[in-house]
Amino acid sequence: MTAQRGAPPAGARRFDGQVAVVTGAASGIGKALATALAAEGAVVELADLDGDGAREAAAELSVQATGGPATGSAVDVTDADAVAALIGSVVDRHGRIDVLCNNAGIGAGGPVEQLGVADWRRVVDVDLYGVVHGVQAAYPVMVAQGSGHIVNTASLAGLVPSPLLTPYAAAKAGVVGLSLSLRVEAAAYGVGVTVVCPGPVETPLLDQRGPGASVNVRKLLTNSLGEPYPSAALAADVLDGVVENRALVVAPASAREAWGRFRDDPEAMLAAMAEQAVASRRRREAAAQ
Repeated sequence: MTAQRGAPPAGARRFDGQVAVVTGAASGIGKALATALAAEGAVVELADLDGDGAREAAAELSVQATGGPATGSAVDVTDADAVAALIGSVVDRHGRIDVLCNNAGIGAGGPVEQLGVADWRRVVDVDLYGVVHGVQAAYPVMVAQGSGHIVNTASLAGLVPSPLLTPYAAAKAGVVGLSLSLRVEAAAYGVGVTVVCPGPVETPLLDQRGPGASVNVRKLLTNSLGEPYPSAALAADVLDGVVENRALVVAPASAREAWGRFRDDPEAMLAAMAEQAVASRRRREAAAQ
């Protein structure tokens, strides 16, 4: 069986007694996922490059009524050995791992011609290989158990065109492909896989300025998709998706609508976006004269 599905017994929480690991858990979506899992009775390990932030978040969760005290640790998801050590430590302490949320991620915005290979490599290393490292460490354990659920955080950018976020979109599309393909394999062993593809979510990532510092990511995304979705609301959607063993969680409604429009007529959406890009360039050129 995968992580608990369906309605729990009366008075029970949906993740009572389960052991969960969340990466990128010091803030944003990761912290919201860890909080939601703890509230549902799971023992949670919070991991983040910001180890102090992860431990502080774990301390906050430990005062709640959970399946056990939450713990935090510093982990760089680009380091496969470090991720393997994290999962090994959790299994040594608890005997199992029921839920893994591969959530750590970074963004990179800007025109492709302004980005270097190092910019691409950093995004792919964190956003795609960070997921690969988590899967490589935890999936064999879940196969041996005959149960477990892997949640991979991708993005709406992995499903629809996302100009000025091209390296990020490429990495997240990789996460979508990885997740859906693994899901089919994993079904043979009673392991579930869900990929999360949110539109803009209210997290520090929206204000992150990477190599494309000229791009205001918050403005870029909210202009096209509306106000950011609360991270707690997304976490609730994700836990529902795990319990229901859903392949994809696409939220909020504006993200599902954008995905639907692209599926219905990809050529029309691409043409409309290209027209906008041409018009935007002409405005910039006119303003510079």
